[in-house]
Parts: sequence; structure tokens; C-alpha cells
Amino acid sequence: MTAVLKPLKSVNSLLLVGIMAATGLAATAQTREPAAPATLAAPSKDDSYAGKHMGRHDPAKMQAHRAWRQAELKAKLQITPAQEAAWASFTASMQGPAHGTRPTPEQRAEFDKLNTPERIDKMRVLRTQRMAERSAFMDKRDEAVKTFYAALDAEQKKVFDSQRMGGGRGHGGQHDPHRKG
Repeated sequence: MTAVLKPLKSVNSLLLVGIMAATGLAATAQTREPAAPATLAAPSKDDSYAGKHMGRHDPAKMQAHRAWRQAELKAKLQITPAQEAAWASFTASMQGPAHGTRPTPEQRAEFDKLNTPERIDKMRVLRTQRMAERSAFMDKRDEAVKTFYAALDAEQKKVFDSQRMGGGRGHGGQHDPHRKG
């Protein structure tokens, strides 16, 4: 009879250990009341995260970065003197449209006089206009890329095809030293 009880004891021990483990997990998985939110200090101008992700980008830095990417691509493609005109046209097409001008105090005052539904309608009209302008710019740029691509030889086309020219994360260019990966 003791031979029959020994396996039963080990099964009971395993069950007991399993129950204890499940109880311990259940106890640690209980939700706690969230801590009171900490007040956030306004980000300083020196804060690199705030500088990169809040507000507008520094146009001078963006221009310098764009020039660096273009120089790198030009070197990789080994642009010939005969292709310089096509290159110049291509790089000019890569310049984004100028951002909209800031509203004047008069325009701002006019906007402030509108009630909420009127503001929504006004913002919708402005957004539609900006989207149409952006779409027209992208169409023009796409055609310029196709024209430039046609001016490349077969080897240059392979190099160009290996580059990420927008549509990716970050700045959408070739290798970006500031981007991980």
C-alpha cells in the first residue's frame, strides 16, 4: 500500500506547488491604483527631444541635411558632366514647398470672431487647399524623378533603385547618420 501512496504524494506535491504558483501570480497581477500624474515642466530650448519633435524644424539644419544627402547620392551615382543639368533639375524638384505663412493679426482676429462650427468649416477649407497644394507638389516631384531616372545609365539606375527616396521613416533619404538602423 505504501508503494501506491508514494506516487500519490508526489502528485499532491506537484498540485500544491502549482496552486501556490498560480496564487502568487494572481497576487502580483492585481492592478494597482495609478500614481498621481507628475506635473511636467515646460521643455527647455536645449532639450534635444523638444528640439526635434516639438514645433517647427530648424530650416537651416534641414537645408544642410538635405545638401548632405544629395551630395552623398551624387557621389554614389557618379554623375557625369553630361548629366549635370538633369541632376540640377532633380535636386531643385526635391525642395519642398514653402510652408504657409503665419496668419496676420487681422486674419487671426477675423478667425477669433467665428463660432466653433464656422471655425471648423474655415479650417476644413484651408486644410483642403493645403492638401491640394501638397499633392500638386508631389506630382511635380514624381515627374522630375522619372525624368532624372531616364537620364541615368543602367548601373546608375541600379544604385538609384537601392536608395530609399522618401516613403520610409525619418527623413526618407539615403543613409542618415542621425537615424538608428
